[in-house]
Amino acid sequence: MNIKSIKTLGDLKKAGYQAKSIKDELRENLIQKIKHGETTFEGVHGYENTVIPELERAILSRHNINLLGLRGQAKTRLARLMLNLLDEYIPYVEGSEVNDDPFQPISRFALELIKQKGDDTPISWLHRSERFAEKLATPDVTVADIIGDVDPIKAANLKLSYADDRVIHYGMIPRANRCIFVINELPDLQARIQVALFNILQEGDIQIRGFKLRLPLDIQFLFTANPEDYTNRGSIVTPLKDRIGSQILTHYPTDIETAKRITEQEAKLVDLQKKTVIVPDLARDLLEQIVFEARKNDFIDAKSGVSARLSITALENLISTAERRALISGDATTMLRLSDFIGVIPSITGKVELVYEGEQEGAAVVAYNLIGEAVKSLFQEYFPKIEKLKKQDEETPYDELISWFFNLEGGFELLDDLPETEYQNVINVVTPLHAILEKYQPNVPEDEVYFVKEFVLWAMVEYQHLSKQRFSEGIHFKDPYGSFISGI
Repeated sequence: MNIKSIKTLGDLKKAGYQAKSIKDELRENLIQKIKHGETTFEGVHGYENTVIPELERAILSRHNINLLGLRGQAKTRLARLMLNLLDEYIPYVEGSEVNDDPFQPISRFALELIKQKGDDTPISWLHRSERFAEKLATPDVTVADIIGDVDPIKAANLKLSYADDRVIHYGMIPRANRCIFVINELPDLQARIQVALFNILQEGDIQIRGFKLRLPLDIQFLFTANPEDYTNRGSIVTPLKDRIGSQILTHYPTDIETAKRITEQEAKLVDLQKKTVIVPDLARDLLEQIVFEARKNDFIDAKSGVSARLSITALENLISTAERRALISGDATTMLRLSDFIGVIPSITGKVELVYEGEQEGAAVVAYNLIGEAVKSLFQEYFPKIEKLKKQDEETPYDELISWFFNLEGGFELLDDLPETEYQNVINVVTPLHAILEKYQPNVPEDEVYFVKEFVLWAMVEYQHLSKQRFSEGIHFKDPYGSFISGI
């Protein structure tokens, strides 16, 4: 259909245009995508077998939808991606505030215009990108904002009585007729405002300052809500919940590979960073493992959740930490180091809600410990298991490394800002590390060897075979018992 040539209601009739509701429009376009094997919600990972099938069923059922989940679970992204299921253009009566369908007008303006001009009624076209309205529910939202109010300025300019419905100024919902309308954080909306949505969802009535208008609005409603808000700030009133067709529970990624795809897709890195900093696969796994550890940590409030934005901003901070070191040392490229993970602590502390015991520990300490827990969890996937305490005369693959530190006076220092060559020379001093990698990880890429060696050192600390102390310029490793035995 050539929309440029269709400028009047008569042209639209001749073109054979068939009007349909937005829910039917979404349904039909979804059916076509499913039949052709197309991805319906591009860029959303980890929901292929859970959330997306439920969302597709809700669309096929022509339901209004509530997405219920913790922060950082792609609720708003899913809502915005529904735009892709709309027709590219739809016609509306030119000048209409509520996007009147030329074949099924609902506003007084459109009805009178069509009555007056008939087939000569001017038609405009609305692109799908303009068919999305979003409102964040905050305590200051009013009925006037979302539904409408009497406009005294309009009444004065048009010299109308307040009894005339033309004095009404429509709010966001009527103006979103034939569009997707999203209310984010629905429980935050005051109960009396939620009540104002009852008739709109069910009967299509709106009530403004004594006016009861029969406006059969054609809207696809999507709501998002966080379970935490039900107790902290409010709740969804039961009659409103009853009018929402489908409630879909979202969730966090269940495996590291999915989490890595999300982080890589969302992280905002410039080309210079990608060229300067080499990131080992182990480092990416470790970064995601930190988030998994945070979601089960006793010091962090599980009900609040740990957003996927944590790993995204942490990756950005992590690479910037290595980039800054390269700029200081003058290295053209640098391999990410495990000690660079100290740079992700600011990304963690602002994104986790601590319980009382966590507050006592301190956010920075909790964040630092999460890095250690992540190292400990991943270590067993790459190297033989090691116990915190071994039996007397029992041999382990790490005895030579532990003995090396036992016989080392003063410990071993690894400074943060060492140039690449010096850093490698310092790591090479710990000779037993080479034998461990040769035996258990012989296929580690050459440029990732030093990260893995440092990874082994951190793991020895977590299993209490070495001790580690952080100071302003780096990290100090030493045998945890040598000084005690020697009396120093």
